[in-house]
Order: sequence, then structure tokens, then C-alpha cells
Amino acid sequence: MNWTLRLAREDDIPVIEKLIPLSVRSLQAAYYSPAQMEAALGPVFGVDRQLILDGTYFAAELRGQIIGCGGWSKRRSLFGSSAGREEEDGQLDPARDPARIRAFFVHPDFARQGIGRAILAACETAILAAGFHKAELVATLAGEPLYAASGYVAVERYEIHMSGGLGLPVVRMSKQLKKSN
Repeated sequence: MNWTLRLAREDDIPVIEKLIPLSVRSLQAAYYSPAQMEAALGPVFGVDRQLILDGTYFAAELRGQIIGCGGWSKRRSLFGSSAGREEEDGQLDPARDPARIRAFFVHPDFARQGIGRAILAACETAILAAGFHKAELVATLAGEPLYAASGYVAVERYEIHMSGGLGLPVVRMSKQLKKSN
């Protein structure tokens, strides 16, 4: 495939907002119930506009169509959309805090073709360039294998509490980053 990776722009948000539920309902279906996925769409699985404004969110594009997205953050939030965030998402200190890997979604027709791995590599390069030495993320059960294969280690398993008394099992993962020679 001949897709390209670029920074996402604000005018990409409507397309990303359509990609997210398509990705979630297909690629997460083996791990979560329909009720869990629907409760997570929006508050957990949604666009965090701050990532786009910070220039830390990538879009994979093929012939003008966004087929994947994901990014990293220098802010405190580990996951979730910006829609329900009431306070400013404070910045992290690269000298002591890990950067965050955030909000990866791939179109189901293009899953398992290296898009997520390419976005993750771009994120890690940018994280190191920003002075961070460690990255942390909250992986879905579907995403855990990608991150584990990329050197991330499970630190904690827990559930994100959602509406209707539902929980979403996730895995907090971490990786020490090193500059390649």
C-alpha cells in the first residue's frame, strides 16, 4: 500500500469522528460487548482536539482518505475525548513524566497492515525529540498485542467505569524510550 503519514488538522476532525466508531465496532468486537463499545464511544473512544491543536496527532492517508489515526500527548490525560473534559489538560514535565500514547484507530479494511505500528514509531520519534524518555498508554484488549510487540510492558489491568454501570477492561502499559543511533 502507498499510504502516507501526516499531522492531523482541525479540518480532519469530522472524518476522524466517522472513522472512530467504524474502527471500534469492528476491531473491538471480539473483546467487548456491543453495550461496552457504545458506552465507550464518545467519552473513551473519541476525538481529543487538544492532540490536534498540539500537533501531536497523526493521520494515515490513502488517496485522500484517512485510514488510520493516532498520536501522543505532552498532557496529563491518558485517554478519552476532549468533549467531556471540564478543566484544562495540564502539561507534563519531560524530565519526570512519561509522554502519553493516545487514541489509535484504524479503518477495518486496513487493519493489520502496519499502519498502527508506523504511527507508533512516528509518535516515539516525536516523543524523544520533545525531551521525554518514557511513554505510557492505556491499551484496549484489542490494542494490547500491538503495543506488547513494540516493547510496551503491562503495568496495570483495570476497568474504566462508564455510564450504565458498565466497565471497559484496559491495560496501562509503559516503555522506556531510547534514541536509535
